[in-house]
Amino acid sequence: MTNRDYYEVLGVSKNASDDEIKKAYRKLAVKYHPDKNPGDKEAEAKFKEINEAHDVLSDKQKRARYDQFGHAGVNGHASGNPFGGGNPFEGGNFNFNGQSFNFDFGGGLDDILGNIFGFGGNASRRPRRGADYETSITISFEDAVFGTTKTINYNNNSIKLKIPAGIDDGMSIRLRGKGGAAPEGGEKGDLYVRIHVKPHKTLTREGRIILSEEKISMVDAALGCEIEVETVDGKITMKIPAGTQSGTPFKLSGHGVPFRADGDRGPHIVTIIVETPKNLSRKQKELLEEFKKTKKRGFWG
Repeated sequence: MTNRDYYEVLGVSKNASDDEIKKAYRKLAVKYHPDKNPGDKEAEAKFKEINEAHDVLSDKQKRARYDQFGHAGVNGHASGNPFGGGNPFEGGNFNFNGQSFNFDFGGGLDDILGNIFGFGGNASRRPRRGADYETSITISFEDAVFGTTKTINYNNNSIKLKIPAGIDDGMSIRLRGKGGAAPEGGEKGDLYVRIHVKPHKTLTREGRIILSEEKISMVDAALGCEIEVETVDGKITMKIPAGTQSGTPFKLSGHGVPFRADGDRGPHIVTIIVETPKNLSRKQKELLEEFKKTKKRGFWG
């Protein structure tokens, strides 16, 4: 993940509109695309960097977290799917933890680059090969976070599929040579396994960030308390400081989704929701009325 400021990467101001961000990204994506710069490692790194920046700044929620927390608030977004924020070419291939992931261009990329840069598509130069097949598998939220190995049955032969930690819903894993039979002189096609992730009952996910909400009473919010928070690592105790406002986010570092081969993980962000009681007893009303009469105006003082 880049340490450069995302706005600087795209060459836009922090007040840039969505259209300005989109236009800047498209211009840079065309300039540094690997098909235009074959073998250029510097251009390849630049291309990944601008995709990482666009992934965050093109999403309102991710951009808000980035503006508030910096890189820590969007830890690891770009290490998963570099096209997650919306790629103008709508496709691509990349590797993650030794596995190959595919997003099919559908032939559109060659046409786009051919029209812009004056060279044709390369489909005619590809060796003849068998057909690509596709299947799908459903895994749990936890398996998507930590990775797992599943056995899939396809065309009457069992295949062990290694699912890397950090995979997200909708991604595909490519198994080379597990597709259709090859024509004479060619090679077998590939098998694409699309991953579906079951929703969790309390947790959601945005890239490498895990999100959840915890409700507390207004008294606990005013006085402070400790609560148990459910994470993918089990329940942990979190301290809520006195005077916490409803909607305040708290970051649990290292309890999110892995985004590197070395096991580094994103954060788990817990948003506190302060509940206002609906049915007060007479005694509770009297206490609140008495509190209202004190010099401190407002419940939070």
